[in-house]
Amino acid sequence: MREIHPTNWLRYAGIATWLLVAATLLLLPWVARDEVETARIFGWWSAAVLFILAFLHPAARLRPLAPLWKRLFVMTVMTASVFALSYFTRSALGVILSTIVAGILPWILPRFIATAWLLGIALAFSIWAAILPQFGLAYALPQLMITLGLMLFAYAASMLALSQLKARDELRRVNSELRATQSLLAENTRIAERVRIARELHDLIGHHLTALSLNLEVASHTAEGKAKEHAQRAGSIARLLLSDVREVVSDMRHEDRVDLREAIRELASGVPEPTIHLDIPDELSLTDPKRAQILLRCAQEVITNAVRHAHANNLWIRLTSDDDGLRLEARDDGRGAIELLPGNGLTGMRERIKELGGRLEIMTRPDSGFRINAWMPPETPA
Repeated sequence: MREIHPTNWLRYAGIATWLLVAATLLLLPWVARDEVETARIFGWWSAAVLFILAFLHPAARLRPLAPLWKRLFVMTVMTASVFALSYFTRSALGVILSTIVAGILPWILPRFIATAWLLGIALAFSIWAAILPQFGLAYALPQLMITLGLMLFAYAASMLALSQLKARDELRRVNSELRATQSLLAENTRIAERVRIARELHDLIGHHLTALSLNLEVASHTAEGKAKEHAQRAGSIARLLLSDVREVVSDMRHEDRVDLREAIRELASGVPEPTIHLDIPDELSLTDPKRAQILLRCAQEVITNAVRHAHANNLWIRLTSDDDGLRLEARDDGRGAIELLPGNGLTGMRERIKELGGRLEIMTRPDSGFRINAWMPPETPA
């Protein structure tokens, strides 16, 4: 069975709570002591329907976040519906729905605004109880304590779920970074070992075979008869063996390429949000481990910024290589910024790329996301 995301559990619980309130509204005209006016019935159903529509609106999705003004509008509609429901039903059903509001507040609004919103709802309910003729001032404090207690419980539970989810996502992301770095390190180690073996073959065996070929050549010129024939044959075998060693060394040199594509895919696999779209050719690989390491760190920084700051739904990363050099292009559909203030991560990206003679361009606008273009010159053949 596929794991259900915690945010979906919260939405399902909110819908279930609303359905229970709706069932109560169906029974309310039948259990009321006095006949309920049609206007009141229409009023409470209007409030209930408006509440669930606002709750299911895309702006009320727990993750990812919509623009702040949309979230504030949706929360205002839900809060107004809560008070309208209590007004038309003359009951505490609005308080029950207010627990749903309290449950999604930590996910929808910044912590300071969410806390103030919760306290404002509880205080408004207590003031309302104080001014109603059937209750009076004596009911203000009990109403405040009851409403605040119910909402605080939902709010605290939701805050705990949010913090645990953030910790889990961060652990997953860091773990993917570790796996990607480990993969690249293994590639670098493999390449280093192949280069070492290739050098040993070339310097030791190749040297001795060359000396053997020269001595056999001399022997073939000084020997006569069968000895000369065997010396010439041994010289041919030595030269053939030397050619084979050189071919093996050359093949080992040509296969010392880093699979950067797999390392970046490993890096992106541990990020649940935003959705990362990779465009990296299958045949793209690098012979310079330092370049591969820099590109991996650049991709890591792009992903980290999109997760922590951009509030994006999607992130696109494209890596291309041609005769002009190597390009890393990344863009997201996040909130962007009016003014770019590069932090340590972006500054480090620019410094790393500049070391290899490349350049880094960063572009952003409000509600247009971030766009990063990195370029490095082509690798110099060894």
